[in-house]
Amino acid sequence: MTGLERFRSALSLQPVDRTPLWFMRQAGRYLPEYRALKEKYSFRKMVQTPDLATEVTMQPLQRFPAIDAAILFSDILVIPEAMGMDYDFREEGGIQMAWQFDGEKDLAKLTVEGITESLSYVFDALKLIRAELKGERAMLGFGGSPWTLATYMVEGGSSRDFQKIREMAVRSPEVFEKLLTMITDALIKYFREMTRSGVEAIQIFDSWGSACPGGCYEQWSLKWIKRIIDALGDEASIILFSKGMGAHFDKWEKLGVGVISLDSSIDLTRVLEAPNRNFAVQGNLDPTFLNMSPEVVREATNKIMPASGKPALGHIFNLGHGIMPTARIDSVEAMLDTVDSYRNNLL
Repeated sequence: MTGLERFRSALSLQPVDRTPLWFMRQAGRYLPEYRALKEKYSFRKMVQTPDLATEVTMQPLQRFPAIDAAILFSDILVIPEAMGMDYDFREEGGIQMAWQFDGEKDLAKLTVEGITESLSYVFDALKLIRAELKGERAMLGFGGSPWTLATYMVEGGSSRDFQKIREMAVRSPEVFEKLLTMITDALIKYFREMTRSGVEAIQIFDSWGSACPGGCYEQWSLKWIKRIIDALGDEASIILFSKGMGAHFDKWEKLGVGVISLDSSIDLTRVLEAPNRNFAVQGNLDPTFLNMSPEVVREATNKIMPASGKPALGHIFNLGHGIMPTARIDSVEAMLDTVDSYRNNLL
């Protein structure tokens, strides 16, 4: 059974002979081959050049054969960029947008028209990656949730308190709705074109859902994710990752999403054993363990795998968040070897 077949079996909640395995943010500064490429090209140059994006996407799969899926090398901020708001990186770390969305007057600076044409480099990269995979592994795309993208646009970049967007949502709800509608429409077009380019699933990163005040999460974030899921219908399998929002798990279940990705704070066993579960589960090793010794990683990884010794229906092994630049290569290998040994023993 190929990695692609394992992924499709996991989505259909059928018995899987080998648990699908991949980990979030596969490419990155922990890989020496990525660092070597980064010395020649900027991050955005690599994202916007299909050949380079393909090379970076394939790097972890070439180093770690156990991985079952390729995750497109890109950024969630390509959407605001294509809409008319460029982005860059602050010297001290974090995101800096080219300008800050500050009210209704700024709506005219943004557009949803021509989104797929502006992002043609993404779809060209996906087609190249598809050819490299030869139908043996799944291919995943991703994007930010409308709320998460709006936080960067209204705050003007990375934020610690999210004060500006929360004030706008309350004081100017009509403007807030118009902005979120534009972002949502752009994402629907983007994701639809991704599926046409061959992705098996699209992960939506609701990275800043936790910035919604109590009682506002559904209206400010989930409402827009639901609109995307409904618009795409059967065209795409959606994976939802909403960091730090495990208390709202019952709301996720109502979205009609195919896969729910869990952060490290959530009890994986409880979710896997939930009665009448109709979605696959992805997760959820704490990526901090990958900074530690291989022995520590093996022990932590074994605790994630089902204690019954049988593969859980619809479980995709993954990290509970993106891999860190400080991750040790030998510990990443230990994690992957542990999962691969576990599933091979099931054959």
